[in-house]
Amino acid sequence: MSRAFVGDDQYDAADDEAPELKIPVPPGSRNYLTPDGAAALADELRELETERRPRLLAELNRLGASVSEASPDELSRARRELGRVNRRLEYLGRMASMAETIAPPDGGYDRVRFGAGVTVEEEGGAVSAYRIVGIDEADPERGLVGWTSPIARALMGKRPGDEATVALPEGTRRLMIVSIG
Repeated sequence: MSRAFVGDDQYDAADDEAPELKIPVPPGSRNYLTPDGAAALADELRELETERRPRLLAELNRLGASVSEASPDELSRARRELGRVNRRLEYLGRMASMAETIAPPDGGYDRVRFGAGVTVEEEGGAVSAYRIVGIDEADPERGLVGWTSPIARALMGKRPGDEATVALPEGTRRLMIVSIG
């Protein structure tokens, strides 16, 4: 149906509806974070709550007060941005409520655990380094793999000299644990 035949209120209401938040933490698990990840989560929450959201609300109030001067595009953009910020706040709030910070052990790591850095050698001699981190901390291009990832699950509990087999969409890889740090 053409937008011309739909009331603006109906159109705007449909835009405001968002699918239910998907929380990537397995049911019954905590949201494990490294100390750096916990600090980043707290910093982003604080920035959104104390700076970005209040700034957007003030902008919307200003635009709403000067309807004759504000363009519909400006008002629409500000509403969409506020919606994105509110959605991110909801997600981060839920993740924070399930958060558990895991500090590195005092004596270092004797096997691959959450938070550990691990160097592996693949078949063919290629060497890769990974660090097992929280789900939202993951950045595979930088070697940061979430604890629920196939690579992290294959490496967990292994010691230097152990071999891990990881099943990935592109095929199975064998990894030899070189060192843990």
